[in-house]
Amino acid sequence: MYGNLLVFKVSASVLRLNRDHRGNDPNADTCSEVPLSEITGLLDQDKEYVGFATLPNQVHRKTVKKGFTFTLIVAGESGLGKSTLINSLFLTDLYKDRKVPNAEERINQTVDIVKHTISIEEKGIKLRLSIIDTPGFGDAVNNTESWKQIEDYIDQQFEQYFRDESGLNRRNIQDNRVHCCLYFISPFGHGLRPLDVECMKALHEKVNIVPILAKADSLTQAEVFRKKMKIREDIKHFGINVYQFPECDSDEDEDFKKQDQILKDSIPFAVIGSNVQVESKGRKFRGRIYPWGVVEVENPAHSDFLLLRNMLVRTHMQDLKDVTRETHYENYRAQCIQNMTRMVVQERKRRKMKRYTSLTHSVISSLTKLRRMQEVLERIQEQMQHSQRGGY
Repeated sequence: MYGNLLVFKVSASVLRLNRDHRGNDPNADTCSEVPLSEITGLLDQDKEYVGFATLPNQVHRKTVKKGFTFTLIVAGESGLGKSTLINSLFLTDLYKDRKVPNAEERINQTVDIVKHTISIEEKGIKLRLSIIDTPGFGDAVNNTESWKQIEDYIDQQFEQYFRDESGLNRRNIQDNRVHCCLYFISPFGHGLRPLDVECMKALHEKVNIVPILAKADSLTQAEVFRKKMKIREDIKHFGINVYQFPECDSDEDEDFKKQDQILKDSIPFAVIGSNVQVESKGRKFRGRIYPWGVVEVENPAHSDFLLLRNMLVRTHMQDLKDVTRETHYENYRAQCIQNMTRMVVQERKRRKMKRYTSLTHSVISSLTKLRRMQEVLERIQEQMQHSQRGGY
């Protein structure tokens, strides 16, 4: 009934702890003696310990309980392995019921926005992953402004978040802002195509663009190196702002700095995707079997798949979200506030002009009435004078 009750009995040299177990045995009384010096030492330590060092643990518990969200959009023409790579990255199958259009259907095909949302849990950490697919991009005969659907979708998510953030109930705001765009570049060309340039220039101020050199297994190592150099030159030449990895702090260890430099040098990531388990030399792995050999998806010598996955999930996912919040969304928010302020100023000017116009019309109307009254008085005076002359 009483539970476990601790009773302190202090003597000159020991602290006597009586643990009352009257709930089980009313006559039982277990005691333990602790030297008073030890208790005093513990109390002295507590005096020097405020406790705010536990704040990271508190934030960690709260964040883990709430879970994490991440939204990824993939763009690029059909046949570059977008779906396969996404399934390989997150070990899932998002495209079970996908229907591939034929050549006739692609002639006038428009870009669609298809959203897939899955919940992933790993070691007690929950992640709500949203993949935005863009089927039809770059497949039509006329691809003029085919990126407009993607641009509008990103702006719509910013607008929805801005409305929720400005509303009365801000407790459970759902973040659907796009944090990263994997843009797939065809390996069968010379650098960036005009469509790639225009699309990335339209999106680079709204989302973090990570360029992907697709189907790297169709190129030799020398060709991959030349393709990467050419794509980087085109990105710089056309002023495209792709995602920039943050600079390492001076206190970071050398291994971390080395890995960060490897990531920076790997742009664009030359990747291979596969959801098929193959066996070679007694090992099972995800890869592709060709007449000339076997390609391993997770072999750094064959592709940058591991670098891309580590960057997206293990090392830079939070930075992608931070850049989205602090840069892209803030730019959109500032533009919205500026537009709202401009509209308010214009409305004030319009109302002021309307009041001025109304006042002007009122003054003119009053002056007109006065002039008419004055003319009437003048006519009356003339008639009176004329009648007076006739009387004489």
